[in-house]
Amino acid sequence: MTTTIVPATGTTEAAPARRTARPIPATRLVKVELRKMFNTRSGFSMLVSIGILSPISAGSLLVFGLNSDVTYQNFVRASGFPMSVILPMIAILAVTGEWSQRSGLTTFTLVPSRGRVIGAKAIATLLVGLSAVSVAFAVGALGNVAGSALAGVDTVWDISLSMVPQMVLYNLVGMAFGFVLGVVLRNSAAAIVGYFVASLVVPGILALLAQVRSGFEDLQPWIDWHYTQAALLEGATNTGKEWATLGSTTVIWIVIPLLVGLLFLRRSEVK
Repeated sequence: MTTTIVPATGTTEAAPARRTARPIPATRLVKVELRKMFNTRSGFSMLVSIGILSPISAGSLLVFGLNSDVTYQNFVRASGFPMSVILPMIAILAVTGEWSQRSGLTTFTLVPSRGRVIGAKAIATLLVGLSAVSVAFAVGALGNVAGSALAGVDTVWDISLSMVPQMVLYNLVGMAFGFVLGVVLRNSAAAIVGYFVASLVVPGILALLAQVRSGFEDLQPWIDWHYTQAALLEGATNTGKEWATLGSTTVIWIVIPLLVGLLFLRRSEVK
């Protein structure tokens, strides 16, 4: 004998409500990327090294420099010199960490859009660069006041308002170049070596070519990234031609490699 169970009529079961996943806000992505830049031993050590080396570099101006060297511009350059070397390394590690530290699977699972992740890394890099440059100006001001008092000379404030954005842009372009190398190579060691080759070796080769080939001398400012960077640091980028050469080197060394790197990055395998 079998028993048949008939469901009661007039009763309906409500279908479970489906939750729609909200995308992670861009501000949260930027905060996460900022935290990731300095919560590793390498990132933290670089942050500490900036805090140690910048005052030492500024103080060395008092020890080894002349009284005529005690100016605001020299102190800002001295305090910013360690940053100009370390900040691009921070930008490189910010990008390559997803591949070299094998955290890419977690990152791109939580945020499948790689473009959003790279964009957050770029914004975080920009914020770190602006903060570091502000520290360089502050340390330079303190060093200038203290140095002029110790040297017994008048305090010289020789940085004009037109030079400030150029000096800021100098550091930001350097960080952008390191960021681009990280996007293109996606390997920390290779990107760091590539940065020093492009910063130390390539400018010497181009300068030698300019001396040997007279026709190349006019072409050098349009393709030599280091040449236009030096003009920015000196605050000598004033004419339309000088800004055009800066734009040309930026396109050659930053914009085009970044576009190519992003194209391959979106398709690269994350292990």
